[in-house]
Amino acid sequence: MSTEVTNFAMQIFPISNLASRNLIKTLALFVGWLCLQTGILHASELEVDIELVLAVDVSSSMDVEEQLIQRSGYVAALTDPSVVKAIGSGLLGRIALTYVEWADDNLQTVIVPWRLIDGEVSARSFVSELDSKPLTSGNGTSISNGLLFASGLFNGNGFDGTNQVIDISGDGPNTLGPYVTVARDAVLAEGIIINGLPLLIQPSPTGYATRPNLADYYLDCVIGGPGSFVVQTNSMEEIATTIRRKLIQEIAFVSSPIMKVAFSQPTEKADCTIGQKDFHE
Repeated sequence: MSTEVTNFAMQIFPISNLASRNLIKTLALFVGWLCLQTGILHASELEVDIELVLAVDVSSSMDVEEQLIQRSGYVAALTDPSVVKAIGSGLLGRIALTYVEWADDNLQTVIVPWRLIDGEVSARSFVSELDSKPLTSGNGTSISNGLLFASGLFNGNGFDGTNQVIDISGDGPNTLGPYVTVARDAVLAEGIIINGLPLLIQPSPTGYATRPNLADYYLDCVIGGPGSFVVQTNSMEEIATTIRRKLIQEIAFVSSPIMKVAFSQPTEKADCTIGQKDFHE
C-alpha cells in the first residue's frame, strides 16, 4: 500500500528535490501504517448481532426486597430457554451483554462487564457472575446520567454489533442531573437505540409512577431510535416474565425488525420535566 501511495503522491507532486521526495516517501509510509493499524483495530472487534446494556434502576424508592426480586428476574430471564434460543437465531448467533445498576447522578456501577453470550453455557456464566455481586443503592433517580453513562460503555468494548441498545428500567421519572430529553437526544445522536422498562409497582416519591403515567413518560421522554419500544411491568411477580419478553424482542430485532410491542400513544404528551419539578419543590 505504501508504494501505491508514494507513486500517487509523486504523480501529484513531481518534485525533483531529493529531500522532498524522501519526505513524501516517509509520509506515505506513515499513511500506510495508519491504515494498517485501523484495519487491525477494526478486525479485533468481534461481530455480534447486538451490543446490549442492561441499565437497572436501584434508587432508594425500591427497597431491598424489591431489588432482590428485580435482580433475580434478570437472572431467570437471561437463562430462559426462549431467550437462549432467540440469541442463537440471530444472524451471527451471539450478542454482547453488560449489566449496570444506576440511581442518582453519582451512582452508575458496572456489575458485570461486557461478556459474549453465544449459548446456554455463556448465559449461565453471565448470570452466575451477576448473582454473586452485592446489590448497590442510591438516592434519587437520574435516568439522564444513567443513559449517558451507559452510552459510553460501547466505546472500545471489543465488539461490533449490528445494533447498540440500552435497555433502561425505572420506577419513576428523572429527578436529578440533566433533563432526560437532553440526554436521550445525545445518546440517539450516537446511533444508539433506547428501550424502556417502566416498573409500575408502587408510587415513587414524586407521586408520578402511577398507572399509566410512567409508561407514557418513558414513551415520550426516554426511549428512541429505530424499533424502540416500552414494556411495562405492574408487579414484582411479573418482572421475570416481562424481562424475558423484552429481551426476546430486543434480540429478535436484528433478524425480525418488523416485530414491535404495540402501545397506543397518549392523547397528551407527558411532561418530561415533571420529576425535577416535583423533586425541587
